[in-house]
Amino acid sequence: MSSLLATTPTPEAPPHTGGLLLLMDGTAGLLTVAALGIVLLLVLIIKVRLQPFVALLAVSIAVGLSAGLSVTELFGTVQRSTSVSMIESGMGGILGHVAIIIGLGTMLGAILEVSGGAEALSARLLNLFGEKRAPLAMGLTGLIFGIPVFFDVGIFVLAPIVYAAAKRSGKSILLYCMPLLAGLSMTHAFLPPHPGPVAAAGLFKVDLGWVILMGIIVGIPAVLAAWAYAAWIGKRLFVPVPQDMVEAADEAKAAVAAERAARRAAAGGPTDGATTTTTTGKSTVPTQSTGSGTGAGTGAGSGSVAVAEGPSGAPAEQPPSLSTVFLIIGTPLLLILAATFSSIALDPSTFRSVIEFFGHPFVALTIALLMAYYLLGIRRGWSRKSLETVSTASLKPVGNILLVVGAGGVFGAVLKGSGIADALADTFNDVGLPIIVLAWLISVVLRVAQGSATVAIVTTAGIVVPLVEGQDLSQAHLALIIMAISAGSIFASHVNDGGFWIVAKYFGISERDTLKSWTVLETVLSVAGFAVAALLSIFI
Repeated sequence: MSSLLATTPTPEAPPHTGGLLLLMDGTAGLLTVAALGIVLLLVLIIKVRLQPFVALLAVSIAVGLSAGLSVTELFGTVQRSTSVSMIESGMGGILGHVAIIIGLGTMLGAILEVSGGAEALSARLLNLFGEKRAPLAMGLTGLIFGIPVFFDVGIFVLAPIVYAAAKRSGKSILLYCMPLLAGLSMTHAFLPPHPGPVAAAGLFKVDLGWVILMGIIVGIPAVLAAWAYAAWIGKRLFVPVPQDMVEAADEAKAAVAAERAARRAAAGGPTDGATTTTTTGKSTVPTQSTGSGTGAGTGAGSGSVAVAEGPSGAPAEQPPSLSTVFLIIGTPLLLILAATFSSIALDPSTFRSVIEFFGHPFVALTIALLMAYYLLGIRRGWSRKSLETVSTASLKPVGNILLVVGAGGVFGAVLKGSGIADALADTFNDVGLPIIVLAWLISVVLRVAQGSATVAIVTTAGIVVPLVEGQDLSQAHLALIIMAISAGSIFASHVNDGGFWIVAKYFGISERDTLKSWTVLETVLSVAGFAVAALLSIFI
């Protein structure tokens, strides 16, 4: 017995002392700090309604102090010294990678949105698939257009097309909006340049090429399962088209036609209908029209370009071609994938360096954005001022996302620096569940509890990253763990999720029917995505 005790390793003491660790030593104290920190985070976001960035930052500081970190370790010193602020390194480490990608992707999405690329895409797909397969066309529209634009922006831009298809068929709007929402949600959860997978890739230090590849492999079966449920619920639950939204879309079309007529009148061209305009700031707002527009575009500030047919007999701006939209969306994806696999298939050479340069996410997205500027903007008559206005306006909502992602990086840095991450890793390893399962479960709990997919992803990643350190997992396997986290982050969207209310109000669905349709749709997407990722992880 004495020899057995002599060979039993003594548990290492926590790297820091103080806070709650004065009352509860060792691993038990660290786990208590972690549990209380997560509970505090959920309370601040759900009950106190504190902004997630502030909540994450406050909890990170509280957890660090409770785990025994010193003020110098957390914040550094006023004077320049060798001490590194954990908060600054955590924030800067993740944003240095994420901010540029999200910024470029956001501007690219805005140009595609305002130029009418979404409308051109959906119209072509509707014509291609026909009336009977219109739900499939809606799903493909959401899937393709969801790659460069945020989830809510995709809804706002594409909703009028859903209204028109549902009104023309007389069927439930769920039959058309649910496939669209499934496509938008899949790309938002699994594919860059959306903030969740990009942030996770930065925290796990995984190449975006692997995230894109695994996102496609995992996301396609998941969205097919979601489309199957959408077809089932759309036939069993009738929801009429919201008339107020249809009327608003009609007014927008008339306004577009009026503005075009005003431009032609100012240029001495033919007009078809009278219009009265009111000038406000830099933009001209039409207030009356007797023209008959048939489409609407979305603009931002002066120089916005509308995608619409003009009054009968008058020339109209042509929407961008489908090939142009595919070229702009596909270029960065192909470049990034080529760079990822060149490091595997090619020996070091000048040719490989060129591929890796153009395939770096920063360069690839910059190329795509410049292509969009020219092909969708300048070549179609946009002024440089219009491009600047649209690009600048698109970045306004990005600030909140970047701050939340950065605060998630701070939380992860505090967990690691305080020793909590190691304690969590040891505990979860003792549970016996595979890491990919634990990653999904943690993400699901955080998602259901507080509602935000981005918060769920960055918080879960901060907890899971230490669990995979030292296990020598491949980039592909790490990308699958990211997919599991992303899948968990969209599980069971309900009343604490802003997306739930956008879907309910924008498509005129009651809360009860939204739970039956949208909430279950998200759950199907989540479970199917996780199942594919978990299955693949066995072989990769």
